[in-house]
Amino acid sequence: MKYTVVALFIACTTTFFGQHYVLDSLTPKFGHLINFEENTFKMAENAPTFHQFFAKMDSIYTGKKQKLHIFHIGGSHIQADIYSNKIRTYLQNTNTVSQGQRGFVFPYHLAHTNNPTNYQIKATKSKWQGYRSSVRKDSIAWGLSGITAAFREQSDTIYVKSNYRNYTNQPYEFNKLRVFYNTWKSDYNLTVLNPDLVISDTLNLDNMYREFRFNKLIDEVTFCLQLKDSTITDPEFALMGMEFMNDDDGIEYTSIGVNGGSFAYFNRAAYFEKQLQLYTPDLFIISIGTNDGYMPKSEFDAEQFRNYYEAFIRMIQRVNPDCAILLTVPNDDYYKRKIPNPNTATQQKVIMELTKKYHMAVWDLYAIMGGLGSSNKWYQHKLMPRDRIHFTSLGYSIKADLFMDAFIDAWVQSTHRNKEELLKHYKTLNE
Repeated sequence: MKYTVVALFIACTTTFFGQHYVLDSLTPKFGHLINFEENTFKMAENAPTFHQFFAKMDSIYTGKKQKLHIFHIGGSHIQADIYSNKIRTYLQNTNTVSQGQRGFVFPYHLAHTNNPTNYQIKATKSKWQGYRSSVRKDSIAWGLSGITAAFREQSDTIYVKSNYRNYTNQPYEFNKLRVFYNTWKSDYNLTVLNPDLVISDTLNLDNMYREFRFNKLIDEVTFCLQLKDSTITDPEFALMGMEFMNDDDGIEYTSIGVNGGSFAYFNRAAYFEKQLQLYTPDLFIISIGTNDGYMPKSEFDAEQFRNYYEAFIRMIQRVNPDCAILLTVPNDDYYKRKIPNPNTATQQKVIMELTKKYHMAVWDLYAIMGGLGSSNKWYQHKLMPRDRIHFTSLGYSIKADLFMDAFIDAWVQSTHRNKEELLKHYKTLNE
């Protein structure tokens, strides 16, 4: 699957639509493309973990201070961080106590792939090489992000900004920053260019990060990366991610995506589970599957897909057994732009069975779009590009609003709060 053109198209159109709620105004034009009856978190009402999650969400909505953490993992849809960022913005703009820290991010720019627009991590791009777990020929240490940017030169300067084109009411600030990398090698010195900011600099060998603590809240910092000794043979600094941290309560929404990502490829990330153990998410959204099923029908192995999916669920439960888990059925797509992909219907059946088996919830985008071949209709209405796999910016915006409507519906079922009141609140946030 090729992503470059799609990524560029999305990046160029994102700012035109912003972060406003669009469903009400667009339903007359696009409503016939959407099966609104299917737009629910199916089986959430029977999942105790979802009642716990929405009790926390409801508490924050009423103005109480507490932490709530959402993890959302997937492929290119999540790497682009368009619809996931719109959901993040809705939730973090709920009220004055709802915005938590920005949390874990990856410097995709340094790995020579598309970076979300809401933060910036820049350096001399030509000095870095990217390795994706989703590329078979690539081989390196991967952690939580499933992608690594490697540096093997003498020195470079890394510019880090937690805010760029984001729509939250308040800017993201941090007084701690974790840099995840291959700590078993000590080839390089990583230092803050302004040492007066730094209170402490701690190396955590076991969890593979260096943590810098600062004497005030900041929204940008510059690092110097310097080879310790020019005689070192085969030096390597393998950057696996960064984490913007502060002491604020509120909602933290971590999105992790890799272009081409599938269960098989995330399985190659040897340190994924180890780094996931650093967190205790309240909700984990699994949006993996598009790439698992992107092949001729004769080549798709439904049982292998089930086994990978089930193993991933069990991994999340090992790390945090009290976490609510939302499975998502991939959107309808076309194989090589020519053939409606029948494998998604098989994936839908497997995901529904796993949802029931593990007492979870599922958001079925495949059914919401209209099932087999529906992506062609979305493409004809300019909500998807020619590949009929990804979405245009407007398509992603609609997708985010559909998700929020389903989220609110499940919230209402769990807490018996007034649905119209909640819908009106989020529709009029004017992010």
